[in-house]
Amino acid sequence: MKQELDLALPPEVAYDELARYAAILAAAGLRPGEADFVHIRKRSLDARGRRPLIRLRADVYDRAHPAPARELLGPWFEYPDVRRARRRVLIVGAGPAGLFAALRCIELGIKPIVLERGKDVRTRRRDLAALNKEHLVNPDSNYCFGEGGAGTYSDGKLYTRATKRGDVGRILRRLVQHGATPDILVDAHPHIGTNKLPAVVQSLRDAIIEAGGEVRFETRVEDLILDNNHLRGVVTHTSEALEAEATVLATGHSARDIYELLHRRGVLIEAKPFALGVRVEHPQALIDRAQYGQPERGLLPAASYALVEQTKVRDAQRGVFSFCMCPGGFIVPAATAPGEVVVNGMSPSRRDSRFANSGIVAAVELADIDVAQHGVLAGLRLQQEIEQRACQLAGNTQLAPAQRLGDFLQKKLSPTLLETSYQPGLVSVEMDAVLGPALSERLRQGFRAFGRKIPDFATNAAQIVGVESRTSSPVRIPRDNDTLRHPVVAGLYPCGEGAGYAGGIVSAAMDGERVAEALSQI
Repeated sequence: MKQELDLALPPEVAYDELARYAAILAAAGLRPGEADFVHIRKRSLDARGRRPLIRLRADVYDRAHPAPARELLGPWFEYPDVRRARRRVLIVGAGPAGLFAALRCIELGIKPIVLERGKDVRTRRRDLAALNKEHLVNPDSNYCFGEGGAGTYSDGKLYTRATKRGDVGRILRRLVQHGATPDILVDAHPHIGTNKLPAVVQSLRDAIIEAGGEVRFETRVEDLILDNNHLRGVVTHTSEALEAEATVLATGHSARDIYELLHRRGVLIEAKPFALGVRVEHPQALIDRAQYGQPERGLLPAASYALVEQTKVRDAQRGVFSFCMCPGGFIVPAATAPGEVVVNGMSPSRRDSRFANSGIVAAVELADIDVAQHGVLAGLRLQQEIEQRACQLAGNTQLAPAQRLGDFLQKKLSPTLLETSYQPGLVSVEMDAVLGPALSERLRQGFRAFGRKIPDFATNAAQIVGVESRTSSPVRIPRDNDTLRHPVVAGLYPCGEGAGYAGGIVSAAMDGERVAEALSQI
């Protein structure tokens, strides 16, 4: 017999295994020893009241009807051997879209050949260290490019609102099968952590190879094999020609050379809205006090926030919003080419840094970019322009331009900056010079509104670091809604964030699976 319970427990009970167990049994009217298994199905933090509570949804099974633990996590995925499969597909990019597309192809009896311009997760770390410590940007191996994509070393957040695009639980179960903590199946805002995600990514790759698929690192695509609007395959940087009946393009939102290649070869692409802004960094303790309403957070997790405001500049309304909030996290350099400065945020699994950071970005619509001059690549050109200006004003290294938030609101240069989690270091710069007047004014309006919502948020206790420019792709690669194939070029399947159809690890993974299922029908 099973009882389904909803409980609200104080943190000191919810985070103590024995106390939590006793509270659940008491709510079920049972005593210790009278339950065979307790399964926590959902866990969330409710900080709306005077005292934060942990809300749990739990199933309690009595001794007569035990629930096998593995069944609650499964079913486990099985991968057939595709070494001799009749069909094969090229998958360009080993981010979540590419890896999950490859695994789904294997399940469907198709051999995937994954081409990744970057390095495997372990080797990639050396290039990240060189970027942080020596300011050396490897255009093929950085925080954006390499096994696992941009998410591998920038957080591993798994929360998504894209629940209509596929089975979120399926994606999470596959991650658990490959080493992620089962907590991601329970938490309302699941998170793996940048310290744990690389091992999960490596396990996904190992499964592809063990099943007979291929994963080729340091293999950059430089040309397309096009035949009368039919994509037959690709040409790599070593001039190797690889052909297959279908090519999945899952290159991520920063693979600008792929957009340039498609445009040069006459493949239809489109400009799309995106967002630009900065990272704001606070002491984590400040956010904790503001969100929990108490001097210390105690057993509670590092507090986060989600903020949005409508702004009006030059008679144009645009949203300003927080993006990829990283409690207990770090700001990292996310440039993909020398001569540019880009920042992103990440958190380790314990979220135990002294700093909280978040992207604060403004929506950029097509009316805000110079389509007349740059055509479909206008958004990409705006990104490049701001990133390069940030680099120049900060000294042409990976030092990032920064300004105290109160000084930014008052339009004055900060004489000193705060301690930061950004390892390469900061340079005091008036951010208006980096962002331009319209974007700066939009962000000011947003920050002032956020300061009214969170005490001490918009003061000199915080600083902004630039630039947060890779929130999403400024280009969409169109595809048919039903077949998911490019509307003009047969054999081409745009996929994931880089194609404009996802926004995060889970949504990209779901899109990868959808594309694999679509091409299996051809």
